[in-house]
Amino acid sequence: MSQRHPFEAKLAEIWPPATWWGLNVLVAVSGGPDSMALLRSICALKSCGEGRILVAHFNHRLRGEAADGDEAFVADVARQLRLPLEVGRLPDAPPQRFGKHGLEGWARQARYRFLTETAAKVGARLVAVAHTADDQAETILHRILRGTGIRGLAGMRRTRPLSEAVTLVRPLLPFRRAEIHAYLRDLGEDYRLDATNFDVRRTRNRIRCQLLPELIDQFNPNLVEALLRLGRLAAEVQSAIEPMVELQLEKCLVESDPQTVCLDFGRVPRQSPYVVRAMFMAVWQRQGWPLRQMGFAHWDLLAALAQPSVQRRAQAFPGGVTAETSAGIVRLQRRV
Repeated sequence: MSQRHPFEAKLAEIWPPATWWGLNVLVAVSGGPDSMALLRSICALKSCGEGRILVAHFNHRLRGEAADGDEAFVADVARQLRLPLEVGRLPDAPPQRFGKHGLEGWARQARYRFLTETAAKVGARLVAVAHTADDQAETILHRILRGTGIRGLAGMRRTRPLSEAVTLVRPLLPFRRAEIHAYLRDLGEDYRLDATNFDVRRTRNRIRCQLLPELIDQFNPNLVEALLRLGRLAAEVQSAIEPMVELQLEKCLVESDPQTVCLDFGRVPRQSPYVVRAMFMAVWQRQGWPLRQMGFAHWDLLAALAQPSVQRRAQAFPGGVTAETSAGIVRLQRRV
């Protein structure tokens, strides 16, 4: 067997092929350098097993001919590698109002919906996306600027469920962009560039193109490593807290159905505000209620309402959720 490229060897150590060879893996490929490196390295590591590698491309249709060119490029790559290809596209008529996170957020939701539905259709247990260590550092800095807690400082998780049967994986999170480009150069692999990634009217692009380079140049040449270390530490703290949160939540739980959750905080010793906020966040996640609309002030208000000293009170929250509280009992209901 020929010796593996160092990039592929590192990926095999981080994401052992034996754990996914037998599963269908849907690889999200935009045509950019990160996703091309992900696809090529996964193909290089797939030497046995019954599972298949499939390619998914989502055409956002926001860049005209350039977006169609990306789709054609990915289709050609899939043909060369003899891999099945699934293509999704944004609808012709986007909604007039996109909500809090704008057109970009709406397009992101559509992309992940496409990936989840496509994985179910082709029987893929894993959806692999190409977020890198640099993306992680940018995410953490972005969240710091917006305001975040420990969970947000942890950045993107290596894995997260998309549905009961499908898991999102980020195999390239430990890789820097320089490693990505060096690998593609060694392979002689072509890729596409998205010009909108350099449009500094977008906050994320200003962070990538202006703020991070300025901070690195003027304050800390190792800033990316520092942000990644902060993220790892926050993730460790969060993983230590989560079992405690789950235990206290189970003790408090009085009633639960898709629209209603009732918690009795009198059943447990008084908890710190952080733990109580985390308990409510866990409820939102369990119920599938909209988390993005909830800010720190909302979670803090819920923690305050859970105190035994609070008299009967009703409070509305984003996403159609209402909290009715009295003496440490909190009844949450969401209108359908």
